[in-house]
Amino acid sequence: RKDTDKHAGTQAHTHTYTHMVKVIYPTDSYGQFCGQKGTPNAKKSILFYFNILKCANPAVLINLQCPTTQMCVSKCPDRFATYTDMQLQYQITAAPWEYYRLFCKPGFNNPTKVLLRDEDCPSMIVPSRPFLQRCFPDFITLNGTLTVAKRTHFKDALDKARSVTELRDAANGITGLVDAKEVGMKIVEDYAASWNWILIGLVIALVVSLIFILLLRFTAGLLLWFTIIAVILVIAYGIWHCYLEFSLLRQQPGADVTIVDIGFQTDVTVYLHLSQTWLIFLIALCTIEASILIILIFLRKRVWIAIALLREGSKAVSYIMSTLFYPIITFLLLAICISYFSVTSVFLASSGDAIYKVMAAEPNCMYANTTCDPETFNKTNVSKTCPGAQCTFAFYGGETPYHRYLFILQLSNLLIFLWLVNFIIALGQCTLAGAFASYYWARRKPQDIPTCPLFSSFSRAIRYHTGSLAFGALILALVQMARVILEYLDSKLKGASNVAARFLLCCLKCCFWCLERFIKFMNRNAYIMIAIYGKCFCTSARDAFCLLMRNVVRVAVLDRVTDFLLFLGKVLIAGSVGVIAFFFFTHKIPIVQEDVPTLHYYWVPLLTVIFGSYLIAHGFFSVYAMCVDTLFLCFCEDLERNDGSPEKPFLMSAELHRMQHSPTN
Repeated sequence: RKDTDKHAGTQAHTHTYTHMVKVIYPTDSYGQFCGQKGTPNAKKSILFYFNILKCANPAVLINLQCPTTQMCVSKCPDRFATYTDMQLQYQITAAPWEYYRLFCKPGFNNPTKVLLRDEDCPSMIVPSRPFLQRCFPDFITLNGTLTVAKRTHFKDALDKARSVTELRDAANGITGLVDAKEVGMKIVEDYAASWNWILIGLVIALVVSLIFILLLRFTAGLLLWFTIIAVILVIAYGIWHCYLEFSLLRQQPGADVTIVDIGFQTDVTVYLHLSQTWLIFLIALCTIEASILIILIFLRKRVWIAIALLREGSKAVSYIMSTLFYPIITFLLLAICISYFSVTSVFLASSGDAIYKVMAAEPNCMYANTTCDPETFNKTNVSKTCPGAQCTFAFYGGETPYHRYLFILQLSNLLIFLWLVNFIIALGQCTLAGAFASYYWARRKPQDIPTCPLFSSFSRAIRYHTGSLAFGALILALVQMARVILEYLDSKLKGASNVAARFLLCCLKCCFWCLERFIKFMNRNAYIMIAIYGKCFCTSARDAFCLLMRNVVRVAVLDRVTDFLLFLGKVLIAGSVGVIAFFFFTHKIPIVQEDVPTLHYYWVPLLTVIFGSYLIAHGFFSVYAMCVDTLFLCFCEDLERNDGSPEKPFLMSAELHRMQHSPTN
């Protein structure tokens, strides 16, 4: 056991060290590390940027790469020079070239070459000094003015005047790039060191969710009121803590700096020393607390019926325990569907010839973004017309009819993907509804509940209701496809000045969002009616809609209150496991303090545990919510079909019957 642990620890350390090398040793454009022993760059430990001005682009942080040639050097340049000036001086003496070639690609020895398409040499060099093993401009402040080698302006290779502030922006871009990479590597390290504890936290969340649902059968009222009170108290404690921190920081000098003033910081704890941060937390928690209290005050009478439904749902789940693990089947089917969609999308995107386009260094180049052939590019006049232009790969495509309709094929693939996803979800909802409906309509529970109700319901859904489920999924997929197209149009019109078009698009997006929510709600209830009566989708949707309209008050209150209580349960489970994880990863549990891994950011595993716990609780409670929705429709149907007489007895439980006929309800 010890040998295995040591070997695993060695592998984890080696894997982490391999990633950290990429931060400690910068890499050139060929992927070689600068300054690493045993490599050609062993004595070249500093990274040099051919055109550092390109690093000022905001896309540097997005792509995590500066779009210019990068080369390892042994020292940084100490003077201003351009390639053109060097060529003029080379006609007199070779000394300027001998110095300039130190910053060119190895093996390049043609100082008279005019074209710089391949960027064999930098178009200019500026006085620099090593920082973070990278050549940064040597900034010096003279009389409050930022300078480089006592200059505030200089000329580039195109004889264009440049400001030192442009170099400063480029240096800031490189610094942000290095910081972003370092943060990313530290996060990877934290996951490598704490992954086993994260899994333990998720297992705890799974066990707590299962116990929570099973206990609802016996102590639904107590647990739910405890959940409500616990959530209120936890948020109240958060409000008190945020107010205390805000009051203390407000009296300290420098704590009144705003988040906008300090900008992006890799050390998250910096934000916790600002009074504004705790004020934002305080306002958010107060808003949540007030919303919960208002809902409870106005709907307290309906909460009791919701508790009865939840208690009945807990009984149904306890009799059909296999339903709790059905989300695993849904997850596997969705994984297959997503894999198929991804593979098909990649195949369509790459099912063409490589298309190369001209990437021009100058914005006014007439050949910019035109197609080119990399093999014959040197023989064209593009390089002469646009100095520094390159023929680079753009995408896969072609001029055949297949390639012309490739975008339509991608949209078709997306529509099929949405259709399959909605069908898988519909299959799960119909299967669970059939299982729980068999529980409700059983006269003697559990004697009259059929054997293997979940498997029987799944078989019926596949054998008899595939068409109905597919039709309902198609309707929802078409609406979702329309929303995707509207989002695409919105992204294309962001820079447009047509206010009317933007307003119309915004209205359409809002309408389709509401339509999608309504169709999801109706489909869910239609699938329940399909599972109960076995009718087609349209008939079931009509019957479900009419039944809900005849019980609109119960739908608006009881169903929403139930969802609210289940949401509080998910928050309590995720919050409880999150609190335990917080005390564990911050070394505040003395018993296991020695086993806690050393982390750069304790919030990395903490947020992972909280988010994962919420997803696990959501998986269990989604089954439970489907159970409650099914029992609710059966309850409404039972009230309309039966009157409680010996000829037509109610099939609802005695508790539901008592709650329904209570004077307060």
